[in-house]
Amino acid sequence: MQILLVVNQNDKWPLKIEGVQIVNSRTYLSDPQFSTMRRVRVFNLCRSYSYQSVGYYVSLLAEARGHKPFPDTYSLMSIRSQQVVRFISDDLDELIQKSLAPLKSNRFELSIYFGRNLAKRYDKLSLKLFQALNAPFLRASFVKHKKWMLQKASPIASKDIPATHWPFVIREAEDYFHRKRKPSPHKEPTLYDIGVLVAPEDKLPPSNERAVKKFVKAGTSLGLGVELIQKEDFGRLAEFDGLFIRETTSVNHHTYNFARGAAAQGLVVIDDPESILKCTNKVFLAELLQRHKISIPKTMIAHRDNIDQVAATLGLPCILKQPDSSFSQGVMKVSTEEELREKIKMLLSRSEMIIAQQFLPTDFDWRIGVIDKKPLYACRYFMAKGHWQIIDYGKSGRIREGNADTIPFEDVPEPVLNTALKAANLIGDGLYGVDLKQVGKKIYVIEVNDNPNIDAGMEDQVLKDELYLTVMRSFLRRIEEKRSSRKK
Repeated sequence: MQILLVVNQNDKWPLKIEGVQIVNSRTYLSDPQFSTMRRVRVFNLCRSYSYQSVGYYVSLLAEARGHKPFPDTYSLMSIRSQQVVRFISDDLDELIQKSLAPLKSNRFELSIYFGRNLAKRYDKLSLKLFQALNAPFLRASFVKHKKWMLQKASPIASKDIPATHWPFVIREAEDYFHRKRKPSPHKEPTLYDIGVLVAPEDKLPPSNERAVKKFVKAGTSLGLGVELIQKEDFGRLAEFDGLFIRETTSVNHHTYNFARGAAAQGLVVIDDPESILKCTNKVFLAELLQRHKISIPKTMIAHRDNIDQVAATLGLPCILKQPDSSFSQGVMKVSTEEELREKIKMLLSRSEMIIAQQFLPTDFDWRIGVIDKKPLYACRYFMAKGHWQIIDYGKSGRIREGNADTIPFEDVPEPVLNTALKAANLIGDGLYGVDLKQVGKKIYVIEVNDNPNIDAGMEDQVLKDELYLTVMRSFLRRIEEKRSSRKK
């Protein structure tokens, strides 16, 4: 990949790095040769990144050309967002407290150049902020009340770097570009690059370790570079053409931040942020499915003013669900009015609305995996022994799961397949898992999941390696379609 370092006046720029082309910002914006270049990484080191400045347009046009700008426009606009700052402050809380504990004052500013600070003791914090905020030069402002918090973060324009810092900046830039350009001795050239977001500490990940390895192998066989990344790699999103989230998603979580950031930078994203928003909220799903006349168990949206109507409407026992529950957590069965009142008040302390639903006992739930609006796999998930759900978390914290099997599509009842596709297609064309119950001839949709399980030895029992290839072919097709539309 060719590296361009775009600056305001290249004749006055103090950096001269072998293999890195330094380009004047006006030239990059107006010279036609840069519009036709492919596989380009653009380091935008302009004097200002403010909205509609030359620096802003360098990153904006780089994205339009299919180049990889650093920083990208999403970072330029969101880096000042208080929501993003709070998210990063919470995520790095332990490191922030440890790094700033020796300070006597209540305010502190940290200047970060390619992930480094002049004071070596702040290197770890600087690197984490650099990775999270995705800008070459950063200034992070901290304030201490009861504890230290990140108050503000902003890119540092090159004109605002103190003269005494420049020798350090030049040294760190040279070191950074040397590291970025050093080729891996085993890495083959790739058509496109996919980042797979995983969390090794996740107790119930959507894909087990063997499945993740199979996704990597499938992508590699198609000419894709597939790399496993974790939450600290947010700042590396611009290095990829696609993002595949194989970590349990939630809106108030770094997975959603990754999806939003990747989508804003033009990556192909599965799960895309809109699908996460829609699927993780069961209040939305209930309303959507009912509006489109898709059968669901008798359901009501419960709130503080209609608690007394739940038992009369749904009968007992019934099911209560917090809106953003996943993997059967935050879902409970209540059998008495006393238990109903106790549990519903607990759930309403977390959310203004919850889902109350008729209890439909079955031996198993159907799960139909869907991608690109087509069925991918069909499973039966049986209830955990002696329990009413497929997963029993138990009071001791020990997790028990029921048996499961994967079924060829020709053996799946046609109404199950059709209903699953209809429900998934209301969300989008991504990767979904539709859970359904079959009671006699009646089919009920329980929910649509945005990052369904694909575990080696389970969901791949029928398709085997073809399942992983199907997902990776979808990435390849989507990326090529994006590239093709940019050329037009």
